[in-house]
Amino acid sequence: MGLIILRSVFIMVAIGLGVSFIRSDLSPIDAVWVGPLWVAGMVALALGVIALDMLIRRKQLTAITAVYFGAIVGLFLAYVVGLALTPLPMSEALRDAVQLVLGLVSCYVCISLLMQTQDDFRFIIPYVEFAKDVKGVKPYVLDTSVIIDGRIADVVETHVIAAPLVMPKFVIAELQGIADSSDRLRRGRGRRGLDVLQRLQSNPGVEMTIFDRDLPDFAGQSVDLKLVALAKHLQGRLITNDYNLNKVAKLQGVDVVNFNDLANALKPVFLPGEQVQVRVVKPGEEPGQGVGYLEDGTMVVVESGRDHVGEDVYIVVTSVLQTSAGRMIFGRYEGSTRPSRGPATAGSSR
Repeated sequence: MGLIILRSVFIMVAIGLGVSFIRSDLSPIDAVWVGPLWVAGMVALALGVIALDMLIRRKQLTAITAVYFGAIVGLFLAYVVGLALTPLPMSEALRDAVQLVLGLVSCYVCISLLMQTQDDFRFIIPYVEFAKDVKGVKPYVLDTSVIIDGRIADVVETHVIAAPLVMPKFVIAELQGIADSSDRLRRGRGRRGLDVLQRLQSNPGVEMTIFDRDLPDFAGQSVDLKLVALAKHLQGRLITNDYNLNKVAKLQGVDVVNFNDLANALKPVFLPGEQVQVRVVKPGEEPGQGVGYLEDGTMVVVESGRDHVGEDVYIVVTSVLQTSAGRMIFGRYEGSTRPSRGPATAGSSR
């Protein structure tokens, strides 16, 4: 109802402006057809503006702000120029026409300048920057790799992540491209990512939004750089499994949650002397060694375990090595049954 009233008032003002043009010196008095033409032209202009407004349903607040400030500055410059033209020998009608043209040009130039430099624009006093102040919990921006990985759906169901999730539209487009790939493996990964995304959207306990706007920083950038720019724009955090994206985001001052680092941090800690049960799956590189893996993927090197490949054995941890590829546990073979000298540890339930 409010928009209907606004549009009606806008059309009435356009009609009144056309009547004022008829009464001005710019309109020949003896031409009967000029009056209806002025009114019809202004009404057509008003209807065109309303139609354009109705077609562009999604408005960007940054663009609208630039239009407001640009129009104010442009009109002010046009007023100043009009005052400067007062001493010149010209008719009042010509002066008004020149002032209107200059106002139109100055408004366009100011609006265009602000729309292209809105991220760098600052007030001279008190140096207030055009930036959105995010209050409360910062949102998490999801990367393609973390959606394909799928663990994000399990993590949010534990209610560990209480912040809203943001899924960029260009990431969804990338997932669709991967799902339509001719390679069978890539196609399967893309479809799994779309299934995970649907699972997140259908979860009533997850606050998830689709970001479908195009920021000026997106122009000509790759998906990774768009993610970094979006996280900076929303003042949020980036969730990813991509090592390179992790480094780029940190270099630009964006907080990153890496699920691989999170998984390593949640792995159980084993101290030398603790007992762990593990299944030896293959021989090791050194003579007599066997290699096994825990349920979380941690590699276990078993001394004197080569002869027990395919068996579940108990070891005593001798040392733990943390590498860039993950955590490695070194242990000494104790037997196929639990030794009676020590209590069961967290790893003995495996």
